[in-house]
Amino acid sequence: MWDVNRRRKGTANTLASLKSIRAARPDGAPIYIILDNLAAHIGADIRHWAKKNKVELCFPYLRLLGQPDRGALRPAAAVHPANSNHPNHTVQTRALHCCLRWRNSNARHPDLLAAQRRERARVHSEKVIRWGGRPALAA
Repeated sequence: MWDVNRRRKGTANTLASLKSIRAARPDGAPIYIILDNLAAHIGADIRHWAKKNKVELCFPYLRLLGQPDRGALRPAAAVHPANSNHPNHTVQTRALHCCLRWRNSNARHPDLLAAQRRERARVHSEKVIRWGGRPALAA
């Protein structure tokens, strides 16, 4: 997960940000980028560049970043950890980058997460059967 925060909002700065994210992942794999509904993000230049470089632009108007059950998209500052008080955007961006670097370096392997989900589902199923839920199928 990457974060790019520019002082000015415009098509040129947005395109420069997208190019820097693409350069960080040069293997050619598709990249999904979440953007807000700023008019500079939906221009023809950006859409053409994104299509040419395997970048999928996502505009989740009805989804909150990381919390799909919520109903609105918050700005990147709202995704920052709680109890943060930063004097300006530069300091806030540094802190957010630090958090993202920590998250990327401490991420668990997807196979491990899948195994944990399967184990939780198995335990939950046993509890349901034990406490009067649907009976186990006879073999």
